[in-house]
Amino acid sequence: MDSKSVEDMIEGSSGFHFSGFHMDGSKLNNIEKPTTTLAIENVHKQPFIIGVAGGAASGKTTVCDMIIQQLHDQRVVLVNQDSFYHKLTEEELATVHEYNFDHPDSFDTEKLLDSMENLRHGQAVDIPNYDFKSYKNSVFPARRVNPSDVIILEGILIFHDPRVRELMNMKIFVDTDADVRLARRIRRDTVEKGRDIGVVLDQKYADIIIPRGGDNHVAIDLIVQHIRTKLGQHDLCKIYPNLYVIQSTFQIRGMHTLIRDSQTTKHDFVFYADRLIRLVVEHGLGHLPFTEKQVITPTGSVYTGVDFCKRLCGVSVIRSGESMENALRACCKGIKIGKILIHREAYL
Repeated sequence: MDSKSVEDMIEGSSGFHFSGFHMDGSKLNNIEKPTTTLAIENVHKQPFIIGVAGGAASGKTTVCDMIIQQLHDQRVVLVNQDSFYHKLTEEELATVHEYNFDHPDSFDTEKLLDSMENLRHGQAVDIPNYDFKSYKNSVFPARRVNPSDVIILEGILIFHDPRVRELMNMKIFVDTDADVRLARRIRRDTVEKGRDIGVVLDQKYADIIIPRGGDNHVAIDLIVQHIRTKLGQHDLCKIYPNLYVIQSTFQIRGMHTLIRDSQTTKHDFVFYADRLIRLVVEHGLGHLPFTEKQVITPTGSVYTGVDFCKRLCGVSVIRSGESMENALRACCKGIKIGKILIHREAYL
């Protein structure tokens, strides 16, 4: 790939439309929460969740199948919203021809959320198989779904509930005829069925809108490439079990914004860079071995706390390491710091 981003390539491809393309930026914040090795492993087992919505016969299933085929080297599972239809009551069965299966209330969203929560935490779930002949979800055995790297949520109204949308790292809307089909659906669902127009326009929540469904191979290829990029972003934490990622906060993001701003003065750049470095040093010190210690306070009471149980020194790798020395000295009084220079023979 050249220097163009995936977003730029997608935007330039045939027939691709965007609606607030951000690709799980909010989800990346969740990746920065581990404070122990075990927590890191648990966080990085969290799946990449894709939502695929679209009207009936728009090609959603075809798009999902093509994504699954191209991600054959990853563990991918498909969870269909149709599996979570409510079981109809006797009264509803008596007038089933009038029952609106395209309405959000026809789905058991709470059960869907429970299943997704279990999958996100590494627990296998049993997904019901809904029988459209008897309108029951207990006719066939449930389908066992194991935790996976990628989970695809597919359904006509999968974007309707904000709690479900919040789970998704990527949202795709499959559209086979953007103008005519949408206009007809708005008229049919609002005039004939009395549905709210906001329900009809759920595609506004999508990050990507794919026209022509499964025929748009360029779009699907680029989506798969983006998914692979996201899945490979955290390999360092898998390779280095002692690597810790500091939780992102508005304060940290604000300082990152300042030091990246071309208008920031040299003095401010150094000031905020030192603040960030000190946060890194303090976070690192929190992972060192401590032992319990009791002390007597000035009032004579006993306080049970902790004390560092080993000796500590610093090693500064020239040149980048020198920028962290002041923060280390400020946090560790009297610490001894050695220096290491790493170079190649060609640069002597």
